[in-house]
Amino acid sequence: MESIIQIKGLTKQFPVGAGKFTALRDISLEFHRGEFTGFVGPSGSGKTTLLNIIGSLDTPTEGEVTVLGRSIAHLTHKQSAQLRNQHLGFIFQTYNLFPVYTVYENVEFALLLQRLPTAERRKAVLDALEWVGLTDKMDSKPAQLSGGEGQRVAIARAMVKRPAILLADEPTANLDSKNSHHILQTMKQLNEELQTTFLFATHDEKVMGYLRRIISLEDGRVVKDEEIIMDKITEG
Repeated sequence: MESIIQIKGLTKQFPVGAGKFTALRDISLEFHRGEFTGFVGPSGSGKTTLLNIIGSLDTPTEGEVTVLGRSIAHLTHKQSAQLRNQHLGFIFQTYNLFPVYTVYENVEFALLLQRLPTAERRKAVLDALEWVGLTDKMDSKPAQLSGGEGQRVAIARAMVKRPAILLADEPTANLDSKNSHHILQTMKQLNEELQTTFLFATHDEKVMGYLRRIISLEDGRVVKDEEIIMDKITEG
């Protein structure tokens, strides 16, 4: 199985007043293509910080983080942006949709940065909307969507460029149980069909029921790294 993320001795500190706060402490992990993995733990355990560093939104204080063969610490601002634009997808608990754009335009936006031809962009957008079952909403604005539909648009926007890695930070936090399971089933299907590696930061038990690997964090340290062998998918 292809290794696409390597983390060795990662420590991350943030300045606080005259001192420093250590958010991550000596973390070493490896991830392979097609994983469906989650970082779990209480608030302040380091889940989001770890996700941000893998996503090249932040850099290590110490240690080495390599994503798709690129050392995060040594990327320029332009190189980090290029990595995100071409190879990474992001989903957050707030959908971050552009309110004045239609569903189609929100999903297409991720491709405009890649300067793809119009016909190629259209096919990719329609494919992504079909994945999440929203082709009939392509002309709607975000205000006309339910919460579950809004998050499905966010998934389509993240997946439209077929990223190697998708990073999801509490993606079900604002959804009810039924919509949470619908979203998670959609993500799992995309993971299996496209072999995209999904990494979640979550404390949602519903999300944990879908994961194939659970990495537990406490006070910035990995306290458990567990492969889930049994089929634990919960039907919605």
